[in-house]
Parts: sequence; C-alpha cells; structure tokens
Amino acid sequence: MSRQLRIGGVPEHFNLPWKLAIADSAFDPVGVEVEFIEHPGGTGAMTAALRAGDLDAALMLTEGAVLDIVSGGDNRLVSVYVESPLIWGIHVNASSAIKNIADIAGRRFAISRHGSGSHLIAIVVAAERGFDAQSMSFVVVGTIDGARDALAAGTADVFLWERHMTQPLVDAGEFRRIGERVVPWPAFVVSARREYLAHNADALRACLDVVAAYATRLKRGADSAELISNTYAIDRADASAWLADVRWSHDQEYPADDIRRVLAALRSQGVIPKAEVAARELWHAL
Repeated sequence: MSRQLRIGGVPEHFNLPWKLAIADSAFDPVGVEVEFIEHPGGTGAMTAALRAGDLDAALMLTEGAVLDIVSGGDNRLVSVYVESPLIWGIHVNASSAIKNIADIAGRRFAISRHGSGSHLIAIVVAAERGFDAQSMSFVVVGTIDGARDALAAGTADVFLWERHMTQPLVDAGEFRRIGERVVPWPAFVVSARREYLAHNADALRACLDVVAAYATRLKRGADSAELISNTYAIDRADASAWLADVRWSHDQEYPADDIRRVLAALRSQGVIPKAEVAARELWHAL
C-alpha cells in the first residue's frame, strides 16, 4: 500500500517540478501517493493548514517557516527547496501618487496574511529605511488578486510580491514597481509536521529526491522557458531570465548560517523576542 504525502505550495513556477512529477506518476516507484495542494494565500495560509493537520508538509518562504516554528508551530524544517534568494518587487497601483520607496512610510500594505512573506518583508524594508514600524498598517487581501483589487480601490497602497509573478501586471500598466528587495537567505524551504516525520521521514526524503531530478531537468530543458511562459502567463524572456537565476536545492544539508540570518532579522524587527533561539532546534534531518 502506498504511503501518502499532502504537500502545499504557491501556484507559481517554483513548484512546477512537483506538478510535472505528479503528471508523470513519478512518485509511484517510491511508493508514495503525492497530492500537491496549491495555496494562493502563500506561506501564512500554509502555516494555518499545517497547524490544522490539512497538510503533511509545505514549500514555504524561509522567513515564514522559521517564524511559524519559533511561534509554536509543531513543524520542523527538513530541506532547502529553492536555494537562490527571492526577489521581492515593491508595487503600487500605476495611478498612485507614490513615486519611490521613501514615500511608503506610514502607508497601508496589502498582505496575504499576517506572518506571510508579504507581511514580514514589508517590515524588513521599513526597518532598513528607518521607518517607524508602529506607523505601518496592514490590509489582509489573501491572494495576489486580492491585492490587485485593494490597490485599485485605494484600500491599500503598497504590495510586495515575487518580481517575476507580478511582471505581467507591471507590463499591463496595472502595477508600477518602485523598488526591489533581495533577501539574504534561500527563498523556500520544506517544513513538515513532526507527527508526519515520526513515521514518514524516509517517504518525504524519497519524494524530494524525485522532485530534485525534475528540477534539474526543468533547469536544463531547451523548451523549459516556453513551458513556464505558457503555464504561468509570463513573458518568455522573463521566464528565461528567471530560469537562468533560480537554483533548486539537491540535498538536505542543514543550512545553519541561513537560519541564523533569518532569526537575527526577525529579532531585529521585533517580530520575535530578543532571546536567542538555537537554529539547530528548528531542523529535522531526514
């Protein structure tokens, strides 16, 4: 009898290797029935699903996954999934009077959920520029479509999201990008419930090995940029540029320095207590 893995991820190009592997029944030989569950609400939504037991594991933004565990989530990081850093675009509605990053102090930020990347990185950007974090306000919009509605209606002013996924909206003249922020740690990690790991760590490891092979194939494929462009409605040139930069991870080594950097950033922003947290306690070796 096959074991099961319910894994969550955002409906973005980073997770295409999972969808391709499922389409090819590539997990059958390792005896795991994999269900990939898309979460347009991002890391905050996946955190809630993990806590509710609706997911076994999730492909989460590193900073959100770390915050979840430090905040009491009964999950552990098991692998880096995308080792290249995420590039966040800082966006406003095209008709907004906001012209540059200096103008976003005290503005209303559209976020998918509290604790999500769009929430945490907004705080990072504000802290780096010396803005008063207490003056920031956040409007929960759920998804990128919710952010589009909020910026168009004027109920929110600024929205941070992955640059390539918002590029079609910038090209169409709906969003205007006023800046970018590259985070100094891997973009995505795999976080799994400890209860699942107690009985299925080997199954998860086997699935990650399968996906790593598909990621290598996607990275090197001559027609991969066209596939990404067609699947996610991204301009082919942008898809090609993204593919050249992205680096999926192919091992499950413990990234101690990266986790420490995330913890230090969260402490400096006042998102977690100043007390030290042992980075190693957040990790479970597969």
